[in-house]
Amino acid sequence: MSGLTRREFMLASGAALAATGLPSVAHAQGAAALTPRRGGTLNVLINPEPPVLVSIFQTTGPALAVSSKVLEGLLEYDFDMSPRPQLATAWNVSPDGLKYTFTLRRNVRWHDGQPFTSADVAFSIGLLKTIHPRGRSTFANVTHVTTPDAQTVVIELSKPAPYLIKAFAAGESPIVARHLYDTGDPLTNPHNNAPIGTGPYRFVSWTRGASIVYERNPDYWAPGRPYIDQLVYKVIPDGAARSAAFETGALDLGSEDPVPLSDLPRLVQLPQLSVETRGYRFLEPLFEIDFNLQHPVLKDLRVRQAIAHAIDPRVIQRTVAYGYADISPTPITPSSPYHDPTLPPYGFDPAQAEKLLDAAGYPRKDGGVRLSLTHDYLPYGDMLPRQAEYVKSALERVGIDVTVRAQDLPAFLKRVYTDRAFDFASNGVNTLFDPAVGVQRLYWSQNIRIGVPFSNAPHYSNPQVDQLLEQASVETDEQKRVALYRQFQQIVYRDLPILNLVAPRMVTLANRRVHDHTVSAQGLEGNLSGVWLSA
Repeated sequence: MSGLTRREFMLASGAALAATGLPSVAHAQGAAALTPRRGGTLNVLINPEPPVLVSIFQTTGPALAVSSKVLEGLLEYDFDMSPRPQLATAWNVSPDGLKYTFTLRRNVRWHDGQPFTSADVAFSIGLLKTIHPRGRSTFANVTHVTTPDAQTVVIELSKPAPYLIKAFAAGESPIVARHLYDTGDPLTNPHNNAPIGTGPYRFVSWTRGASIVYERNPDYWAPGRPYIDQLVYKVIPDGAARSAAFETGALDLGSEDPVPLSDLPRLVQLPQLSVETRGYRFLEPLFEIDFNLQHPVLKDLRVRQAIAHAIDPRVIQRTVAYGYADISPTPITPSSPYHDPTLPPYGFDPAQAEKLLDAAGYPRKDGGVRLSLTHDYLPYGDMLPRQAEYVKSALERVGIDVTVRAQDLPAFLKRVYTDRAFDFASNGVNTLFDPAVGVQRLYWSQNIRIGVPFSNAPHYSNPQVDQLLEQASVETDEQKRVALYRQFQQIVYRDLPILNLVAPRMVTLANRRVHDHTVSAQGLEGNLSGVWLSA
């Protein structure tokens, strides 16, 4: 299995499905529309367990997934990222790009019965600009948000933001209730763990380590929706147990490679299961290694270069990602029009790594060890733990003794982004639909923010990089934007605050009784208002 490329896997999966006489989910969902059936409980995998249930200040994938079922955004997006209505029914962008006007949906109520109005939107955008890890850059040019009436919001900008119209999805930019968040610290608001929203599902309970339960919102603004009675997110950390749960029907649905990739070809041959590859355009995930630039050893560029030369991204692609990834030596992934294809992966060259370590003052000592480091990994899925183990073995060959440290998600986030008690870490980030939103936050010096997950983890600061990122974020000429982002990639490739490795190509696994689960660029991070279960 480890030698299969993604294309070979998909061809093999298609052949296996054809042998059963059943279509894949991607084909089934494009077939003639069926009449949705009401009722039932949908069991969805959530892995790992989210730290909170509201994404107003969180960008972890699990938090985005669970938040978007209760809290909604102004817009959602088709597979080609074309905007379509959610809480906003109409929108207009002025010719100069400095004014966005949204007309809001009428007769929408929060789950506590209070009316949803433009005041909630204005308040939420203010929060996103100040406490959201990506919102600080996404909404950086917003100067005023006015509310001419209860159904109209006008966002005024100091400079154009060509990416902004793509940033209003529920997970990315949730709208929270002002009357529930306008007092106290929003980061410790009790509704972060017991959310109240406008969405198709209402929060019922959260049993830590086991499940998150939502029920149908009978007063949802879309008549007749949602179709299912209950939505249950199940926490199953063990990979083998997740595979077994899909086999037995205990799980109906899971995204972002929900089972060990080595199990996937076997599972998709089962008649009740199939695979979907759409629904990830909004995310564009990337796996990387973040260096703590304040670490006494890793602040030396030669040491970081040595680590880069000791790691072979082809091994990560083939044996860690089982072929389900593209090599990406830059923070802008190959599928993006802003990617610089002239930058190759750091050459796998252990001999050069040893020379660099010698030059940095770390010769081999007794036992062959030059220095010792601790490597943390984001506990998200199965690939990053495997990447961490490969990093350990690769660096030991050049004399770096590595201790791999495992922890749960809250502990990892606190260690890396609050306490900064880490050396270097295998991390996974979503580079998203535009570099100004998904990439800038990782390298921009103004996003060095203690306690904010998935911000500038290395604490990298380069004025030239800041200038390029800021210019690109307001440039409306696409050719000039491409040139600016290529300059940016060349500098960070040289400075190496982060070693970019592979861009995973993820899949969703579904029981065939689940219909209409992937209908937008958000995939399972959409609100699932139209999902239904056949008998």
